[in-house]
Amino acid sequence: MSSVIALDAMGSDKAPKPEIEGALQAARHHNVRVLLVGPEPQLRAELARYPGAHRLPVDIVHASEVIAMDDKVDAIRAKRDSSIRVGLRLVREGRAAGFVTAGNTGAAMATAKVVLGALPGVDRPALAAAFPTVLNTAAILLDVGANVDCTPNNLAQFAVMGDIYCRSIFGMEHPRVGLLSIGEEEGKGNELTREAFQLLKRLPINFIGNVEGRDLYNGHVDVIVADGFVGNVALKTSEGVARLVRAVLKETLKSTITRQVGALLSRNAFSDFKKRLDHTNYGGAPLLGVKGVCIITHGSSNTNAIKNAVRVAAEFAEGKVNETIERELAELTVAVPS
Repeated sequence: MSSVIALDAMGSDKAPKPEIEGALQAARHHNVRVLLVGPEPQLRAELARYPGAHRLPVDIVHASEVIAMDDKVDAIRAKRDSSIRVGLRLVREGRAAGFVTAGNTGAAMATAKVVLGALPGVDRPALAAAFPTVLNTAAILLDVGANVDCTPNNLAQFAVMGDIYCRSIFGMEHPRVGLLSIGEEEGKGNELTREAFQLLKRLPINFIGNVEGRDLYNGHVDVIVADGFVGNVALKTSEGVARLVRAVLKETLKSTITRQVGALLSRNAFSDFKKRLDHTNYGGAPLLGVKGVCIITHGSSNTNAIKNAVRVAAEFAEGKVNETIERELAELTVAVPS
């Protein structure tokens, strides 16, 4: 049977268009049933604009409220019928195998912790983001924003969860796990990274030691562990550099290519380049460590990003990642204290 994925239909900057189109594509191509969560009259009217939508496994679950990107914590708590909370309740109640949102990241994380709760053995859930590498593989960075202040034990738990995620979703037998620092030597870094290093090297994972920012892209490491402050800065910087490189390359090609054949070859090369750097192909970032599947993606997500986020949610659920995290944290021969 196909997985059922709840999708916050009101999360993205241009909602609900990307969500509806992404849901239809996911239902068509990835063997999933999608529950669009949001104000039913609006969603039903939008869905009616797509011929053949009624033949696809896409349904609507009503939610009367929407959490805006600039909503404060009090407003988030007050909106108990928001599309984020209703979607997460569907997961808790077993009516959906996973939840996807392109909405307010802080609200999604906070609500997931309250509605779903943390897995046994997990102190703090972590957001894991995929980065493209020069070897045409993916490197996983966590945490990218769920926890600004972390302890060494938190980083040890992130390492275990990242290792399990890589094995379960990307099929790697022994993912190489590195600790993001300012130098490769064991003594480099701040107090947090130096203490975390000692914990990570005692874990039953393939820990390769400290790695640096450039290792996000060179394919020498599969899982990179960092606190949420450093991880989020690395993520946002990378997104900015990727946009800069695409814009500069496009402008350079326009100004230097004159012959028709050369222009065609350059367009093909540029198209391939864009695909390799396109974060929308990776879907969203899973919130690892909660009792359920929660995928958070960009507010600027387009149809492709939503479609792939739904796919990732289904793969996460079918791969039983949470069950593996819970079991392996409990079986660790080196304790990771709560």
